[in-house]
Amino acid sequence: MEALETSTPPSPSESTSTGVTQRERATLLISVLIISICALVYELIVGTLSSYLLGDSVTQFSITIGLFLFAMGLGSLLSRRIKGNELRWFIIVELLTGLFGGSAAAILYAVYATSLDYYYLVMIGVILSIGICIGLEIPLLMRIVAKRSELAKALSDVLSIDYIGALLGSLAFPLILLPTFGVNQTGFLIGLFNIMIAAINLYVFRDRLKPLERRVLAGLSLIFVVIMIMGVSFSSLWVRFFEQGIYQDLIVYREQSTYQRLIMTRDGFDLRLYLDGNLQFSSRDEYRYHELLVHPVMGTARSRESVLILGGGDGMVAREVLKYPEVQRVLMIDLDPAMTDLARTYAPLREINADALHDPRLEVINTDAYRFIEETDEVFPVIIIDLPDPNNEALSKLYSRQFYRLLREHLSPDGAFVTQATSPYFVRSAFWTIVHTIRDAGFETLPLRTYVPSFGEWGFVIGTPHLTPNPRLIDGIAMRYLTPTLLEGARYFDPDISEVPTDINTLDDPVLPQYYEDGWRQWD
Repeated sequence: MEALETSTPPSPSESTSTGVTQRERATLLISVLIISICALVYELIVGTLSSYLLGDSVTQFSITIGLFLFAMGLGSLLSRRIKGNELRWFIIVELLTGLFGGSAAAILYAVYATSLDYYYLVMIGVILSIGICIGLEIPLLMRIVAKRSELAKALSDVLSIDYIGALLGSLAFPLILLPTFGVNQTGFLIGLFNIMIAAINLYVFRDRLKPLERRVLAGLSLIFVVIMIMGVSFSSLWVRFFEQGIYQDLIVYREQSTYQRLIMTRDGFDLRLYLDGNLQFSSRDEYRYHELLVHPVMGTARSRESVLILGGGDGMVAREVLKYPEVQRVLMIDLDPAMTDLARTYAPLREINADALHDPRLEVINTDAYRFIEETDEVFPVIIIDLPDPNNEALSKLYSRQFYRLLREHLSPDGAFVTQATSPYFVRSAFWTIVHTIRDAGFETLPLRTYVPSFGEWGFVIGTPHLTPNPRLIDGIAMRYLTPTLLEGARYFDPDISEVPTDINTLDDPVLPQYYEDGWRQWD
C-alpha cells in the first residue's frame, strides 16, 4: 500500500506500524460502526418504501438486497483504481454516500408521485449509487488502517465491527427510526450521520491532507450537512406534497406506525382508510362488506355469547357484532395499536364505527393473530377474520393450512368462522386457494360473494367443523344492505368467477401471494 501523504509525521510512540496513531485508528474503527449502521438502514429504507408504494414486499426486498450486494461488489472492484490518497477518497465517498442515501426516499417518493413508469429505473440508479459508495468504504478503510503485513488483523477488526453495525441498524430501523421519524426523515437523518463521519475524519486527519484538499472537503461537508438538515426539517412537507399526489382525495390523517403506514382521505362524506397504500374501506359502501362478513356467520353458529375478531382494527366488524343483544364478550386481536387507537379516538372514524371500541363488552389485545391462536386456551362459538389481503408471505401465514388447523382447535363444535377472501373476480385463483386451504384443514365451507363498489366483486368463506354451513339472518338486527334474498344470491358464482383448481397454501409452500400478485398483474 502506498503511504499516506503527511505534513507532520506522527511520533513513533503515538503511531502504529502503518503511521496511523492509536487515536486515528480508533476514529476509523468507530467510523466503520457508524457507516455500517447507515448502509443497512439505507437498504431497509429503499426496500420498505418500495414495498409500501408497489406492494409485494418479498419482490421489492429481493430486488433491493440483490442490487445492493451487486453494487457493493462493483464498488470493491472500483477501489482497485484508487492509487494512493486513500484518506481523501474515503472522505469523498462518505460525503457521497450520505448525499445519495439521505435523499433516496425523497427521490423515490417524488418519482412515484410524478412519473411512476420510471420508478424502477430510478430505484436501480439510487441503489447502484449508494451500493458502489458502500462497496468502496471497507477496502479504503483497511488500506488506511493497516499495511499488507497486518491485513489479517485489519480485516478481522473492520469486518467484526461492520457486522455489529449491521445488527444495530437492522434493529434500530423497525424499532426506533421508522415509527419515530418515518421513511423520508430517517433517510435524511442517517445521511447526516454519514456526512458527520466524513467531517470528523476530515478534522482528525487534517494534518495528513493538503491545505487545498482540506478547504474543498470542508466546504462540501458544510454544504451537504445543510442539505441533510433541511431535509430533516422539511421532510414532512415533502412527504405530504408528494404523498397527496398518490391519492385522489384530500389526506386528512397520516401516521407511520411500527407496522404500517396509515392514511385517511376524505372527499365530501366519503372517508377512506389506506394501510400501506391499500384501500381498507370507503365509508360510502363499507356496510356492504361488513354486513356480509358478519351477519351470515352469526346466523350460522348456534351460540353468539362470545366472538373473536382477528383484525378489524377500524371497529366496523365490532360495530356489527355488537348489534346482537346476546353477545356478552367480544375479543379483538389486532397487531397495530396505532390502528385501534385511531378507531378509538379519531372522531370521524368513531362516528362510522358507532364508538364500538368504547363498548364495555369489547376487549382489544394488540398482538399477532397467529401467535394469539397458538397460545390461547379459549374456545369461541364465532370467529371473524378481517385481515389485509395476502399480498406477502407474512400475511399469507394467516391464510395457511396450519393456521386454519389451529383455528379449528379454538372453535366450538357447533360454531362457525368466516374470513374475508379477496376478490374472486380480480384474483380468482387466490380466492379459491383460500377456499381449498380451509377445506384441506378439515372444515366444511361455504364461499360467498357480493359487490362492493369501492372494491369490486368481493369474496368471503364461512367454515364449520362438521355440517355444511347454512347461514340465516337473525330477526331484529338492523342492516342497510343485506337481506335473505341477497344472502341466498351470494352463494352463487358466475362462470367467470367459478371454482378453479389451485394448490393448498401452507407455511412451507406459500403459493397464495403468487396467485394474488399474478391475478392483480393482469389488471395493471
